[in-house]
Amino acid sequence: MRIAPSILSADFSRLGELVREVEAAGADRVHVDVMDGHFVPNLSMGAVVVKGLRPVTRLPLEVHLMVEDPGRFLDGFVAAGADTLIVHLEVQDDPRPILQHIKGGLGKKAGLAFNPDMPVARVEPYLRDADLALCMTVFPGFGGQAYIPESTDRIRQLRAMIARHNPDCELEIDGGVEPHTIGPAAAAGANVFVAGTAVFGAKGGPTAAVKELHRLAESHPRP
Repeated sequence: MRIAPSILSADFSRLGELVREVEAAGADRVHVDVMDGHFVPNLSMGAVVVKGLRPVTRLPLEVHLMVEDPGRFLDGFVAAGADTLIVHLEVQDDPRPILQHIKGGLGKKAGLAFNPDMPVARVEPYLRDADLALCMTVFPGFGGQAYIPESTDRIRQLRAMIARHNPDCELEIDGGVEPHTIGPAAAAGANVFVAGTAVFGAKGGPTAAVKELHRLAESHPRP
């Protein structure tokens, strides 16, 4: 079970300090949300943020490309120090070439994301080429949204497909991950949890939040 704090919800005036804090608390990777204002109705950060974080942490930096043309951005993020690049199925007629390029050409881990209105079955043909399948549990674009309840069944379906085609593929979820939602999602088959507001907006602070999310995820039976 892996916790991936999303810096979209962090205080950018203290970003390096906060990333060091979640690393010390046991976070497993850092999730970087990249938005272009076209694929999603918001703008966020670019490769310069990854470049700034790379000397700050030893954690893997995971870049979630919520953009219409992810191929344009791959080289820049790799040069900045990204370890994983996640692209959306919605903008790829066939994602296999870009997934294979990320893995073979760039030597990085490749993730494939899909939104809550995308049928889970659409992902199945591409799981063999992915290191990570990201099941969005909210519609992307803004932090702080509530987990969509139907997501739990979608996670369960995706876990069964991964078991058939590529057991080494991670099943990540992103959106509304909080103490009351992480357990059911873990029990359904998720093993990587992107958490923004639940970490950086937690009343008890990021350290306590990361530890508690880890504990709750680990305490639920796995499929």
